Amino acid sequence: MPGTSGSGADGAAHGGAEKGADSGAPGGLRRTLTFRDLLVYGLLFIAPMAPVGIFGTLQARSHGAVTVVYLVATVAMACTASSYAQMVRVAPRAGSVYAYARVGLGEGAGFVAGWMAMLDYLLIPAVAYLFSGIALHALVPAVHPWVWTALAVVVTTLLNLAGVRTAARVGFAVLAMEIVVLAVFVVSAVVVLVAHGAPRGWAAPLTGEGGFSAGAVLSAVSVAVLSYLGFDAIASFAEEAGGGPDRVARALLTCLVVAGVLFAVQTYLAALLMPMSAADLAARPAEQGTAFYATVDSAVGRWLRDLVAVSKAVGAAFAALAGQAAAGRLLFAMARDRRLPGAMSKVDAASGAPRRALLGAALVTLVAAVGAARRDDGLDLLSSIVNVGALTAFGLLHASVLGWFWFRGRRGDRGPGRSRATGDGGADGGGGRDGAPSVLWHAGVPLLGLAVVIAVVVEASATAQLVGGVWLGAGLVVLAVQYGGRARTGGARG
Repeated sequence: MPGTSGSGADGAAHGGAEKGADSGAPGGLRRTLTFRDLLVYGLLFIAPMAPVGIFGTLQARSHGAVTVVYLVATVAMACTASSYAQMVRVAPRAGSVYAYARVGLGEGAGFVAGWMAMLDYLLIPAVAYLFSGIALHALVPAVHPWVWTALAVVVTTLLNLAGVRTAARVGFAVLAMEIVVLAVFVVSAVVVLVAHGAPRGWAAPLTGEGGFSAGAVLSAVSVAVLSYLGFDAIASFAEEAGGGPDRVARALLTCLVVAGVLFAVQTYLAALLMPMSAADLAARPAEQGTAFYATVDSAVGRWLRDLVAVSKAVGAAFAALAGQAAAGRLLFAMARDRRLPGAMSKVDAASGAPRRALLGAALVTLVAAVGAARRDDGLDLLSSIVNVGALTAFGLLHASVLGWFWFRGRRGDRGPGRSRATGDGGADGGGGRDGAPSVLWHAGVPLLGLAVVIAVVVEASATAQLVGGVWLGAGLVVLAVQYGGRARTGGARG
């Protein structure tokens, strides 16, 4: 913990973190990832065609202004990307928001952030695996979805165990396939629109049908921001990125911008082609989940609908690969700091991967994904709870920026591996030349990000809020037990 890292449990944790961050340290993670690799992991986790599954819901909620929804959501998530870019420079370590809250808010808040992020990092891959299993079952009905789901977990786990570079290379090929399919859709949609025109006008996806409604758009934004969950996984590879924290920060911001552009373009074209009005779609909620596929089928042809379905099936499995890799790094970082069993802090000498942490993450994900695949309401159940963990962690991330740059950093504390209390200067939003925090980047942006997080959590389902609350309560019990144990041995820290 800043200010006290020279002694006790916290000092040991920080010392271990800095040693692990050194690519030459025995047993440490290796700095082998390029900027492209980081971008691949982020875009894989998000998925270039993420809006396909929720396009119909957003189109109905926004009264037809679905493209504006994604433009606003991209700006809203830019606050989170900015806060990640600030803190990855302060604490360039595996563990992402766990490491940032730890230096920005303290040991206890760091544990809570990591605990809540676990709910996100362990269950988002489970949702992605289940999407893959359902899509493959639709193509091969003779095989039950849980079998496809389990197979996807096994294949991607083996790739992750082979090492971060091997997984990144395979991931790049899958990402390229997804982008090619998206390009085929874009070209086909443009050809159809040029030949036949837009039934409801070219501006409809921007203005809405029957008039623009800011309230309807904001309601849809609360759902759309969930499409971006996963880009933050890039920060989990801070100790494996060549070029240091600046490269990680650039990859985070680039990933968000690229995803925002891809989401806006595909939803704009799909909204223009859609045969059903937003009002009719809102009156038929059962058809909202397949609205994108139905639009492609009617406007272009069944061949493209099936191509998109296959792309989503394969892409979902490899989105889970990126998520599982990030979950493994989170478990590794928390184990290294003695917040989880120390066995998960070991790095495989041959592959450079945190093998035991990856296997632990894979086991939890396998149980959750296969269990959900065997339930009729499994997908709804997982989807309803997966977001609260991420959003709570995002909230603590924004609070960490405020805590570090305005309080802990200003009193002279140092983040691990840093020589100054503030981030780098310049347009990325670091501290100024005199070391003073920026009112815009270190106050305005994180406060706006907190407001967005609170608004989305309020809009979440009661089930998601309940599960998130129970998980948080369990984490607080674990934290209390850990502090109690340290107090008895004279090593408690705050």
